[in-house]
Amino acid sequence: MSFVEKIWYGDHPATWALSPLLWPLACLYSALGKRRRHAFLSGALAAYRPPVPVVVIGNITAGGNGKTPLVIWLVEQLKAQGMKPGVVSRGYGGKAPHYPYVLDENSLPETAGDEPVFIHQRACVPVAVSPKRAEAVKALLDLDVDIIITDDGLQHYFLCRDIEIAVIDGERRFGNGHFIPQGPLREGPERLDEVDFIVCNGGRAQPGEIHMSLKPSLFVNLKTGEKRAANTFSNAVAMAGIGNPQRFFNTLLSEGISLKNTVPFADHHAFNLKQLEGLTLEGEALLMTEKDAVKCRAFIKKKPSIEHWWYLPVDAIFSEQDTLLLIETIKKVKDSYGSPIS
Repeated sequence: MSFVEKIWYGDHPATWALSPLLWPLACLYSALGKRRRHAFLSGALAAYRPPVPVVVIGNITAGGNGKTPLVIWLVEQLKAQGMKPGVVSRGYGGKAPHYPYVLDENSLPETAGDEPVFIHQRACVPVAVSPKRAEAVKALLDLDVDIIITDDGLQHYFLCRDIEIAVIDGERRFGNGHFIPQGPLREGPERLDEVDFIVCNGGRAQPGEIHMSLKPSLFVNLKTGEKRAANTFSNAVAMAGIGNPQRFFNTLLSEGISLKNTVPFADHHAFNLKQLEGLTLEGEALLMTEKDAVKCRAFIKKKPSIEHWWYLPVDAIFSEQDTLLLIETIKKVKDSYGSPIS
């Protein structure tokens, strides 16, 4: 857990010293956010309304909490219903040659960002990135999409949305309950009263929330594609550059893997080969998330002798009842999209 996360979610000695100093900045952040949202709701600032429905998957806290697995799950569900979804993202961590940037099979994380590349490879749907998500949506409209899913963007009010899904980390919830930079909040918990669905990733869902869990699959070797069960690993090293690395480490421990060491990195961390090679001794396996594997696969191509790196795919899991509720709500919106209001 980073220094900032210890202040936001833990019990760090510096919390009491820093909180009074950060409180004025948190108040300013909250006030500016509310003012900006009101400007869009009142019509003082214009938002783009695309000709297809938009489903926003976001959160009210900073950092990752399971949005990307939910995006992939939803894309797969909508494809099974005969829809043609496209995904838009800010492309955090990437620097594209131009925006909007539409991904192809050769797109790299350093160009488009790790999460968009991960989604494009895993879900096999059109993906576009841009700091202005409306521009990313426009870039997808010529690719025969009939519904847009946004990876993050709950606070990106320049883009109109038809359904809002807010994701909560069921273990960390809202941390200390303060706004950035004093705490992790982008918007207050009352914002959740206005979204269509609240998805609780892990932990225990509260009343009105839909529970989501992440189910691990077999480990996959980055070089060979070989698959192995968790019980075949012992004394391994785990690393993760995601929003909550401890969640990944806990998953490995729950699978019965004995971990020699765990190495957390910041979300979207830019790895280098020397850094990763130094994490393990000869014969030890290096275990990582599938999102991290998207960035690390390039190292395997540069150095084929690396044969001990493995990633763990996970899938979002919902109850049958909640799946039906989510999909039927989206289908209803899509079927009536553009129809005159009766």
